[in-house]
Amino acid sequence: MADLPEDSPDGAQASAEVLFQRRGHLGVITLNRPRAVNALTAGMVAAMLEQLTAWADDDGVATVLVRGAGERGLCAGGDIVAIYQDMLTGGAQTAAFWQSEYRLNAMISAYPKPYVAFMDGLVLGGGVGISAHGSVRIVTGRTRMGMPETTIGFVPDVGGTWLLAKSPGEAGTHAALTGAHLSGADALFLGLADHYIPSERLPELAAELESETAGAAVARFVQTPPASALVEQRKWIDTCYASSDAEDIVRRLRDSGGEAAEAARTIEEKSPTAVKVALESLRRVKGLTLEEALAQEYRVGLRFLAAPDFREGIRAQVVHKDRSPQWKPATLREVQTEDVERFFAPLGDRELNLRSKETDHA
Repeated sequence: MADLPEDSPDGAQASAEVLFQRRGHLGVITLNRPRAVNALTAGMVAAMLEQLTAWADDDGVATVLVRGAGERGLCAGGDIVAIYQDMLTGGAQTAAFWQSEYRLNAMISAYPKPYVAFMDGLVLGGGVGISAHGSVRIVTGRTRMGMPETTIGFVPDVGGTWLLAKSPGEAGTHAALTGAHLSGADALFLGLADHYIPSERLPELAAELESETAGAAVARFVQTPPASALVEQRKWIDTCYASSDAEDIVRRLRDSGGEAAEAARTIEEKSPTAVKVALESLRRVKGLTLEEALAQEYRVGLRFLAAPDFREGIRAQVVHKDRSPQWKPATLREVQTEDVERFFAPLGDRELNLRSKETDHA
């Protein structure tokens, strides 16, 4: 899609990294870092919070649309190179970034107007946070969605644990532990999206949203999605992941053979600490509100900033790109229960507080 002008007609300030525009009754947000697949920065998050707050009280805006510039995707997540550099000096900027990002996730979930997300191309990590909490979530044949955090020694955040824990059976557990890329059809099955529309129809839909209600406009473009691979795999997924013990899950997967054994091999390549903490996060998040889930993820995230695997995972995958992380501990067996529990310990006066004017539009 073509980039929008930087100056929006309603006078809102737009940075080069995220653009805002009013088109009829539609407020358009375009993430504008196409070379980085629109990875989120602190400035982008702050700008989105400010603009969404303004549009929530603006009677001239009926619907909000979020989309990504370029052809590669909506958003590849947070800027993990910036996180890596910040970890080298203590991680304070990352902690502040997460506070704002999680506030944005909560605000999107409670937004008082239709929030339409074009989840076209790559939608990873933080990209899931600014789309899958919306009220009108559209995937395409090009969608490649995922929460691949265990690959870099981290766990799903931005409300990802909350979303995946609500997925059918144990499909969300499979997605979280393996970090698998998901098709648009898989995202629909998991409950991360609502509608399937071909990519080439999105510009036309965006134009219709300028004057029509989101429900009426979207209904004319929706098509039947292709089959989801996860649906075909559900029997062994539900059986093998029906445990709260990561080693038991891997053993069941390996014993089942075929695709299940391949999933076991994938999990064993991830950070053992991240795998066990991700599994515990999914089990603990059931029954929590989104705000409570985000507070839990923030607690866990701050502990990962101080732990070795997150830094080592980014180094191996993104910085040095040797794809050979040296995890500590190196195996699931070596990660003890007390090691996992420490990630969930209360933060005292550092706890995340999402009660602010940005999230009071519910």
